[in-house]
Amino acid sequence: MLKLELAGAIRAAGWYAELEVPAEDGSWRADVMASSPDGTERMAWEAQLSPITVEDIRARTARYRAEKIAVCWVSPHKKPPQWMGAVPGVRVRAPEADGPWMVDDGVAGFNYTAGGWTFREAELQRFVRWALHGQLLPCRSLPRYRRVTRVVEDRYWVSLRDLWWTSRQSVRSQNEHEEMRQRQEKAKQAREKQQEAEAERRRKEQEEADRLRRAEEAALRREEQEKRNRIRMEEMRQRQTEEETRRAREQAEQEERDRQALEAAKAWWGRLSRQQVEELFAAVAALAWREEQLRVEIPENPSLAAHFAYGVPVYSQGRYHALYGIVRPCPALVSLSPQLSYHRAFVRNAQEIREFGETPAGRITHLDLPDHEQLTMD
Repeated sequence: MLKLELAGAIRAAGWYAELEVPAEDGSWRADVMASSPDGTERMAWEAQLSPITVEDIRARTARYRAEKIAVCWVSPHKKPPQWMGAVPGVRVRAPEADGPWMVDDGVAGFNYTAGGWTFREAELQRFVRWALHGQLLPCRSLPRYRRVTRVVEDRYWVSLRDLWWTSRQSVRSQNEHEEMRQRQEKAKQAREKQQEAEAERRRKEQEEADRLRRAEEAALRREEQEKRNRIRMEEMRQRQTEEETRRAREQAEQEERDRQALEAAKAWWGRLSRQQVEELFAAVAALAWREEQLRVEIPENPSLAAHFAYGVPVYSQGRYHALYGIVRPCPALVSLSPQLSYHRAFVRNAQEIREFGETPAGRITHLDLPDHEQLTMD
């Protein structure tokens, strides 16, 4: 239906109209091709009923332009398509009764007084005649004028349009308005520049006055700060001296405690002969195997652990190498080794257990070994 209306409007304008005209190379097919009476001009009229991307419609427009064929895309849909304003095109409205088809989008006039484009409506037949005879032509909106407001059914709609069908007068009006606006902008910039220069002069004068005032205030602050710094440095030196004295005293006290602890541990272990020490570790190994089927490592040179009250830690053999217990921690040092309470401890006999008194030392096991060395008969 729309194609026939376009063809009828073309013929009414005095041009020839053909439907479904293909290109010689098959690169395009015009819905309706309009040809001037003398055959020197052609214009394709495309009734775009199906959706199309902006990129595709621009590419199809470029193919027409390459063959010097003008084109106008026509949409009959109520909602403006995405490509409206991207290529030469209009939206038309079908008559509700016997009235004419109307172009209600895509045609605009430039209002110089308001400084912007306004929508224009026209009968489709009249629009086609104007377009074919050059009375309307595609015109690009300058960036400042692309935003256009329209009232539709008592609602305001805002559109961004890059391209309109418009008259040559509107093209000139847009250019003249832009030139006038630029002149005004330059005059405004000149006034603002003069005002900025005056403001800059006043600012520099104020800055100089402020600089002198700040210099005086800074000199006073420096004197006060230097005085505070001297007092602070003296206080810091005094605190540093006191801190160094305190640390030296604490270090000396700790060294004395460590020395006394080591002496107590040496005295505790000095009560045993080498044979008794070996006997003690052998008894621990035997107990571990008897109770838990666990083999433990017996150190060749037992190492006293200060954090276990100078007892000797014994570890299980194998993959996990877990702590089995502490052999013979020093009773006098148990209170200094709180972590000892979480582990099992081993001593030679009940007499050694009694030496621990009420001091908590975890679970203590005595191995019922004699106080004296066992004699062997050779």
